[in-house]
Amino acid sequence: MKMLELILFGIGSSLFLVSLIGYIYVKIRLRPTDSELDEYYYEFEDQHPATAVYTKWSGITFAGAAIGALLLFLAVAI
Repeated sequence: MKMLELILFGIGSSLFLVSLIGYIYVKIRLRPTDSELDEYYYEFEDQHPATAVYTKWSGITFAGAAIGALLLFLAVAI
């Protein structure tokens, strides 16, 4: 049982840290500026390529951090 806890803790902590760093990078670097969105009508902002990339990677990195946190909780709960 101890080996399973160590494996879950290793995978969970690595996934959480990598996803957290990626999420911070996405929030700082990939966020589209207002000047890029000025020419787009507000209903079509989600179709802007920069916004689509930002939304996709923001969701992926947040989901990775959530899964990593759940694995850490599972390792502690076992």
